[in-house]
Amino acid sequence: MLTVIGEGLVDVVQRTSGIEAHVGGSPLNVAVGLARLGHPVQFIGRYGRDAYGDSVAAHLRASSVMLPLAPDSLPTSVATALIDDDGAATYTFDLTWELPGLAERLPFMLQGNTLLHTGSIATMLAPGAAEVLAAVEHSHPAATISFDPNCRPSIINDAGYARRQAEKFVTLSDVVKASDEDLEWLYPGTDPLESARRWFSLGGSEGPALVVVTRGAQGPWGITAAGEAEFPAPRVEVADTVGAGDSFMAALLSGVVDRGLDGAQNRADLRALPSEGLTALLAHAARAAAVTVSRAGANPPTRAELNHIEEAAEEAEVPTT
Repeated sequence: MLTVIGEGLVDVVQRTSGIEAHVGGSPLNVAVGLARLGHPVQFIGRYGRDAYGDSVAAHLRASSVMLPLAPDSLPTSVATALIDDDGAATYTFDLTWELPGLAERLPFMLQGNTLLHTGSIATMLAPGAAEVLAAVEHSHPAATISFDPNCRPSIINDAGYARRQAEKFVTLSDVVKASDEDLEWLYPGTDPLESARRWFSLGGSEGPALVVVTRGAQGPWGITAAGEAEFPAPRVEVADTVGAGDSFMAALLSGVVDRGLDGAQNRADLRALPSEGLTALLAHAARAAAVTVSRAGANPPTRAELNHIEEAAEEAEVPTT
């Protein structure tokens, strides 16, 4: 069983032509991505007993994501984007992030769990961020921990606070992914790869086993104890980039699980992952993200779709005689 803990919300886009609403939230998108890649996954996050909450639950269940928490009496979190005639967006947020009573239920909900992923608003916004940190600490002795800061400066605008929060989670994590934009905001004036190398050193031998930086069209880069690797971003016609980082994260974790490297007992093997194995993980995740950017919205690939793409890539690499 895999677990994702974090925010689910509804993105409401208001244009002069009308209003559109889409289910989102970085951790929620990762949960959907993992489920579409064939993994049993549960999503621990709050949503309200309202129409938006119904859409969150329906979206998750449509991808076979399990929901151990029932809706609560608070409104479902909403991010509203007002788009003017020139295409410029003004954002407002109505967010509630708390999971009261979670600590008492965790031992039951996490039975048999081998991986816990979290990140974004859930790890930054009080009071829920403290509950998420406690869940990570509870899970660490048994499960692989993964973290994606997925910074939201429009919500958490204190970079110093965000940096301190991120480092708490990095130190407890085995797999960390961040975008170059995240790292540039958290550590202004520092090369993002240098910041990632510093994250890799946090916690010493008990810290991260794998740190990855996504760099848009430049492609992802990663580091393990065996060295560094990168992979060029696949060339696709871009529809939009919504959810691309979340698809990348889901496929990265899927690759870890497929290799039998999830679970705390496999930390040493994950840390020792050789450069060719790291390159394969980066390629797998980059191809998943490429599928997502090729179509509108946060729409991650299924395992069948990704397998087809990887088979075609392997055939293209085989030299003809």
